[in-house]
Amino acid sequence: MAAPIWAVGLMTGTVLDGNIDVALLKTDGESIEQFGAYTLAPYPQAIRDTLEETLSEARKWNFEGPDPAIFARAEEMLTRAQSAAVKALVESAGLHMADIGVVGFHGQSVLHRAPQPGRIGATRQLGDGELMHQLLGAKVAYDFRSADVRAGGQGAPLAAIYHQALLRGLGTHGETAVLNLGGVANVTYWDGADRLVAFDTGPANAPLNDFMKARGLGDMDRDGALARSGTVDEARLKKLLQHPYLSAPPPKSLDRFDFTAAMADGLDPATGAATLTAFTAAAVGKGLDLLPTRPTRLIVSGGGRHNPLMMEMLKARAGVDAAPAETVGWRGDAIEAECFAFLAVRVLRGLPISFPTTTGAPHPLLGGRLAA
Repeated sequence: MAAPIWAVGLMTGTVLDGNIDVALLKTDGESIEQFGAYTLAPYPQAIRDTLEETLSEARKWNFEGPDPAIFARAEEMLTRAQSAAVKALVESAGLHMADIGVVGFHGQSVLHRAPQPGRIGATRQLGDGELMHQLLGAKVAYDFRSADVRAGGQGAPLAAIYHQALLRGLGTHGETAVLNLGGVANVTYWDGADRLVAFDTGPANAPLNDFMKARGLGDMDRDGALARSGTVDEARLKKLLQHPYLSAPPPKSLDRFDFTAAMADGLDPATGAATLTAFTAAAVGKGLDLLPTRPTRLIVSGGGRHNPLMMEMLKARAGVDAAPAETVGWRGDAIEAECFAFLAVRVLRGLPISFPTTTGAPHPLLGGRLAA
């Protein structure tokens, strides 16, 4: 059995909330020895603006032709900012970079295209692992998704194997699953034995946040207040729920722009916010129907768990009890970053990071590149 080591994980989500999630985890890549410090390190506004522009350039590029010029600029900016955030967290925890076995650097996803029958997918994360290795002097695992996509997998979700390690501590046999509400929503189911299933259920915060921003109403519907003041357009919701993605069998994955704020076009702000929130919850319900057994409880991580209306709607529209990660002693804001610390140790040890039942990889697959 390998000795557990300290690893740092980094994640910046596709909702661009302006934060770098950084977490320390002591692990052997199979079980969790200790949760270390974590922080949300804010990006300077200049980097946030560059990333917004990068995402919109990426959509125009759409994997055709040479990279947009902004990619290289954004990549260097975010690699330097994230390296500084790692160093700051490690030092604040009373450790030195020499104590860190590996850094898991997810990078910024700028575009993700799921595979179609007869066409492999494509995925692009910006993050210069070699530059981070030079800046920090530590081993850096990065580019976690490309190998899976090249092998015909979805490239997402990758958190399943870490969620399984967390669930092991709860002793579940499938009645409890993990739901992450980030830009996109993804669920992980584990039967307590050999069956691990994970997929994206639909959108989570991305369409709602974009809807708010486009109307000058702030970055998000804080506490679900606007949606709570409105009424769900049930006819519109019913139509949206007929989207073929929602009933398609897993493995399956989404880009943050596969479901957009346009779903609420023509609705007033309160009705639009209510309808988008209800759609996220109802889409989760359709996802749960696809699992080997339907869970009765979801442990929820990601920003969406802070929206009390979204949590209530999971009960009402997905027919499941939903509890924030903190209720079982997990750290809901840190889970994605912890996951990449965990995966980095697996990369270091040559253990698979994706599986036929999570990404649709042809067999348990090694992934990630190592700058060492």
